[in-house]
Amino acid sequence: MAVAHTTHQTDLMTETESIAYDVVVLGAGPVGENVADRTRAAGLTTAIVESELVGGECSYWACMPSKALLRPVIAQADARRLPGLTQAVQDPLDTPAVLARRDEYTSHWKDDGQVAWVHGIGADLYRGHGRLAGPRTVTVTAPDGTFATLTARHAVAVATGTRAQLPDLPGLAEVKPWTSREATSGKAAPGRLIVVGGGVVATEMATAWQALGSRVTLLVRGKGLLNRMEPFAGELVAEALAEAGTDVRTGTSVESVTRENGTVVVITSAGDRLEADEILFATGRVPHTDDIGLDTVGLAPGSWLDADDTLRVTGTDWLYAVGDVNHRALLTHQGKYQARIAGAAIAARAAGDSVRDEAWGAHRATADHHAVPQVVFTDPEAAAVGLSLAEAEQAGHRVRAVDVEFSSVAGAGLYADGYKGRARMVVDLEDEVLRGVTFVGPGVGELIHSATVAVAGRVPVSRLWHAVPSYPTLSEVWLRLLEAYRDN
Repeated sequence: MAVAHTTHQTDLMTETESIAYDVVVLGAGPVGENVADRTRAAGLTTAIVESELVGGECSYWACMPSKALLRPVIAQADARRLPGLTQAVQDPLDTPAVLARRDEYTSHWKDDGQVAWVHGIGADLYRGHGRLAGPRTVTVTAPDGTFATLTARHAVAVATGTRAQLPDLPGLAEVKPWTSREATSGKAAPGRLIVVGGGVVATEMATAWQALGSRVTLLVRGKGLLNRMEPFAGELVAEALAEAGTDVRTGTSVESVTRENGTVVVITSAGDRLEADEILFATGRVPHTDDIGLDTVGLAPGSWLDADDTLRVTGTDWLYAVGDVNHRALLTHQGKYQARIAGAAIAARAAGDSVRDEAWGAHRATADHHAVPQVVFTDPEAAAVGLSLAEAEQAGHRVRAVDVEFSSVAGAGLYADGYKGRARMVVDLEDEVLRGVTFVGPGVGELIHSATVAVAGRVPVSRLWHAVPSYPTLSEVWLRLLEAYRDN
């Protein structure tokens, strides 16, 4: 039996050490931490293996630093739309102060607090590279080359996340491009920044660094931005980025990139030559599973791991894939949701209980299929849950989209002069429930949970009439949407 409250460093691991646990978790990001939290709460001995910082991508290179960079940008943009504040906030942002606050939110890339949390729940932490070595077995190689072998009585949970995907361009490694990690941890604003991509990372980082002093060029291979949302979301965000000074070029890809005397030189598909101080590729994510021993259990290294609604890997009775690695929904909050369910399912099976789809839904990740919320923290914000109109139609649902401009909402005008935004709900005409909702506009990120409740709970439109929005707030958009549905 393992001793709790232990961090296994290189001096504690020898080539002969082998320790049995009930559960072994690969990856100590928020997903892995939540799996461990639930299994420990159920009384199962648990080990967590981490090769980098405890707290993972979200804490140090994604959610927290990116939102710390963006919050002052959005606050200033909102203030500039309010008489009485407009003139007071015309000066550029204090970039060093913004970066310093960002550093505070990443704990200066030190994980002492997260390590203490792991100890606090009674889990054991192993630092090093973890690899499967056959069923229910994990080896951990420490930085000094020594290793430990961990065996799992009940489950191994893979929560290793994803890493940035870079395009296959000759000489790209020599250019030393930014990925999302460098974009969220940069120590100064580059004078000129080229951002390649049209998704969440690309639009958020273009928003942040443009406001922090960079001259940004955004190269988008497709026709528009945020193509997984309703088309108007990308249109409104692109328009706002252009108004802020970003050079937005759609239908444009990178043909070549070099670094000449420190300057990044890009040749585009249009034949243009662009120069910049840095280039960020935000062109997708790939699973961080290439070197975790999948081949020892009959799975393909580098692959996404197919998992059922209890997060158990297809064809196994002991291996779980939780968070980004299963490709169900690449979002931190969704990964944590899966982790809570995986932990409950592991504990139930360890106790010999059946895994039921009970009232609390404790054992099945049903929201992954129809009620995934997401917020893009640009200016304006874009927030969505469930299916877009196109997705609903492709899925065979008989639906109708209802659109409302936020200019019809009294709370929007109070929020900011010239408030610009749009809302859409996609109504299933058979059951008269919502299949999806999208909001675009300043501050709408705080509205999306109401839509998530409506979609996840399959609340009938007839009942939504009795969920009365407070006046005058942005949430009054719900009343306008319902009126538009009734009247058309």
